[in-house]
Amino acid sequence: MADKFDVIVIGAGPGGYVCAIRCAQLGLKTAVVEKRETLGGTCLNVGCIPSKALLSASEKFEEAEHHLADMGVEVAKPKLNLKNMMKFKDGVVEANTKGIEFLFKKNKITHLQGEGSIPAAGKVKVTNGKGKGDYEADSIIIASGSDVISLPGIKIDEKQIVSSTGALALSSVPKSMIVIGGGVIGLEMGTVWRRLGTDVTVVEYMDQILPGMDEEVRKEANKIFAKQGIKFKLSAKVTGAKTSKAGVELSVEPAAGGES
Repeated sequence: MADKFDVIVIGAGPGGYVCAIRCAQLGLKTAVVEKRETLGGTCLNVGCIPSKALLSASEKFEEAEHHLADMGVEVAKPKLNLKNMMKFKDGVVEANTKGIEFLFKKNKITHLQGEGSIPAAGKVKVTNGKGKGDYEADSIIIASGSDVISLPGIKIDEKQIVSSTGALALSSVPKSMIVIGGGVIGLEMGTVWRRLGTDVTVVEYMDQILPGMDEEVRKEANKIFAKQGIKFKLSAKVTGAKTSKAGVELSVEPAAGGES
């Protein structure tokens, strides 16, 4: 007979793990299905937390290189150790994911590692992981989160054409980088690599960066990023990408239509 729970949550990101902890605190027998080996979802593993760690580290690097002398602190030109910077980022991520593990144990939540599906009402099947098996629950909560999507004509290989996940783990500083999309994630990644020495250009479909934000914030942010050295191609769309040993060649055309 399948193990029975009051609640099974599919997804251990900020939606799923917070929900599971509250369910357990209310006295419900709770399990969480998560396909990653670590808890925390996109945010903790390959999103907000690692990107903020790299933003913080790259800011220190830039400060040492360009701004400390203005305060009367003279240091030799800083040398980038990218491997150690990535190690610092990974350490921050690990501390956060281990924190959630502790909260699961404290609240007696069962962690079912693997991929969850719902074959029938009240039933959850877990495959491809340590928690594989068939389970039953009175309530099932889907908190499966987001995943990376590509664009037509562009194939992500996580080597030359990378998603935000790949951009958090590059093994060397690229000479140049095009960021497709001037939203928060694109600008975070662009900022990190620009500070470390990459020539960064952002291509954005809309006529301003940061779609959905207050117009004044968008305009001021554009000025600040441009002052820092990031270049922008606004009202532009990328229609294709070809990789070669020399790099990546992008086809870009006006968002309203026109010559590529």
